[in-house]
Amino acid sequence: MALDWNTHVAQIIGDLEKPDFARSLSDGLKSIVSFDYTVIFGYIGTSRPLALYDDFSPERRVLHVDQYVEGPYLLDPFFLASTGKVKPGLWRLSDIAPDRFYQGEYFRSYYAQTGLAEEIGYLVTIHETLSIVVSLMRKTKRFSKSEFKALKAAWPVVEASCQKNWAHTASETTQVAPALGEKIELAFQSIGEGVLTPREREVVEHTLKGHSADAVGKLLGISSGTVRIHRRNIYTKLRINSQGELFSAFLSSIMNGQS
Repeated sequence: MALDWNTHVAQIIGDLEKPDFARSLSDGLKSIVSFDYTVIFGYIGTSRPLALYDDFSPERRVLHVDQYVEGPYLLDPFFLASTGKVKPGLWRLSDIAPDRFYQGEYFRSYYAQTGLAEEIGYLVTIHETLSIVVSLMRKTKRFSKSEFKALKAAWPVVEASCQKNWAHTASETTQVAPALGEKIELAFQSIGEGVLTPREREVVEHTLKGHSADAVGKLLGISSGTVRIHRRNIYTKLRINSQGELFSAFLSSIMNGQS
């Protein structure tokens, strides 16, 4: 395996700043541990993600890429990790997700449709304004501890090669990021604008991200009971009855903000 990986590393280096780099990186990682899909996104603040690479079928790409960049990414634990709350390295999605992520509406309404058994990702800081996530996905089983350890050993190569390959991408896209980011960042704020209080909008944001009432309370410095009261008031003011409807309102606010 080591010899095979070394051969792939030579190919990765040879393809730096060339169109085949991402595919060579993916092939190299698959020589260490088998998995089904690779997708690489670049994140600049809250701007629409840069779709840097994927090996999905056309049908899967609609869900994993086309729909994702229209707004659901704002609730993705890997996107949230890219904002600086998680140090660079290899992470399981389950290790960086909020405490109620798998019961949350983002998971039920969007992520569950992927049918994935597990997603892990390399979080790489490219530039002070650009981070990327190299996601490795499996359809049928989780990555074992030994497999995760083997992929983690490849981190120095992944980090250095990605930083070299996409260094110019950071500088080229930084100029357009603020305008796009401002539109997207208004998504949470615009839910119930003129109806919800600033604190209620904060509760909406953390709830949609998958935090429990206890976790939201700790984040905002209030009791979990107060959080539940806020949630009831939010539903009443927005004339909705479920998190599903709240999620729909969130997606609508994103689309309105991008128009």
